[in-house]
Amino acid sequence: MISDKNKKLAQWAMDYALKNGCQQAKVNLNAGSNSSYELRDGKIDRLQQASENGLTIYVYVDGRYGSYSTNRLDQKELETFIKNGIEATKYLAKDEARTLPDESRYYKGGKPDLELFDKNASSISPDDKVALAKATAEEIMGTNDRIISVDTSFYDGNNFGYRVSSNGFEGNTQNSWCSLYAGTAIKGEGEARPSSGWGESAIYFDQLVKENIGKTALDRALAKIGQKKIQSGKYTMVIEPRSSSNLLRPLISALYGSGLQQKNSFLLGKINEKVASDKLTIIDEPHLIKSSGARYFDGEGIATERRPIFENGVLKTYYIDTYNAIKMDCEPTIDSPSILAMNLGDKDMHSLIKDVNNGILVTGFNGGNFNSSTGDFSYGVEGFQIENGILTQPISEMNVTGNMLTLWSALAATGNDPRLTSSWRVPTLVFEGIDFSGL
Repeated sequence: MISDKNKKLAQWAMDYALKNGCQQAKVNLNAGSNSSYELRDGKIDRLQQASENGLTIYVYVDGRYGSYSTNRLDQKELETFIKNGIEATKYLAKDEARTLPDESRYYKGGKPDLELFDKNASSISPDDKVALAKATAEEIMGTNDRIISVDTSFYDGNNFGYRVSSNGFEGNTQNSWCSLYAGTAIKGEGEARPSSGWGESAIYFDQLVKENIGKTALDRALAKIGQKKIQSGKYTMVIEPRSSSNLLRPLISALYGSGLQQKNSFLLGKINEKVASDKLTIIDEPHLIKSSGARYFDGEGIATERRPIFENGVLKTYYIDTYNAIKMDCEPTIDSPSILAMNLGDKDMHSLIKDVNNGILVTGFNGGNFNSSTGDFSYGVEGFQIENGILTQPISEMNVTGNMLTLWSALAATGNDPRLTSSWRVPTLVFEGIDFSGL
């Protein structure tokens, strides 16, 4: 936790910068800790614990901008650090677009706690964390002769933030997390060594799923035995919730001001245009209590609000920070997504698969490439062939190719099964007539 003493130090640092040549300044103070407990075949392989704190000061000097970080939080040392940073900034090129946001857009406080910090997490002993990772491994060790190795791990951590800006912003953040993971490699056919993993995460330790993680990882690995390519062609593509965000990510990345300002986005100039299927509606929901990604303000201190990103396929907003808004001569919005909630259908993945006669269930992406200017993509995939509503042949070493605009216009259905522990709540997705290359 950040002490009142260090908060006062951050405020002093900002004031000191203003007295020594800055027209504007802001200070971010962070403190946190994390730990990892990694086991190989039920035996401890690596333990790691770390804690850190640091201060970053952002200085705006005569139309120039610089940022400088240190973990030395001694006032006397900071005096020299800040003066040196200001002097170094004077050598940089001018960039008049570098300025603090309009103060009217800042979060002013007063809203209820988002409850993103587990106060009881510190009472969980390292022995208990190791025991949990070991129990996850023991779910499957010795249960199948095909198992080559089992890796399990437990991770947890917390982070505290304090931010203050010279034109009126002051804000605090705190969050915690924990996760449990299992991965296994098995003997496949011939020289093949299929592997797979499964993980769960939570903000609160008592809400973390702690059972069947190892079993799920093993089941997913065993299901890969006999993977091969199938015939190239157009298939209905079903993407499981664990992987569906991989196809949403290029769509969201095209909304950032940095890419738009550089004219490196296939969604440039498409606000209020229909760019996807009617099935695509995504709302940014920043104020969901006890939810990963929730926040009252963004990285600039701008107040967040519920906002539609896509409505029935129509693009409604971009993510444009202050700097890029000035560069583009447009209104700023927010710097990045908070919680992306996609519209849900009324069926889960298994029910959606039953409706597919000739398709491919994608369970993983293996590399590939994406052109952010045009939206063209080609990704390696693995998964299963779907025939008459049944998963049949496991597949690998196939590619799915196309264009993001064409792909999302082919969205035919969404499931009711997003992973609610993620800040991107994307369910099973079904796309019609997608090109796959194999044999």
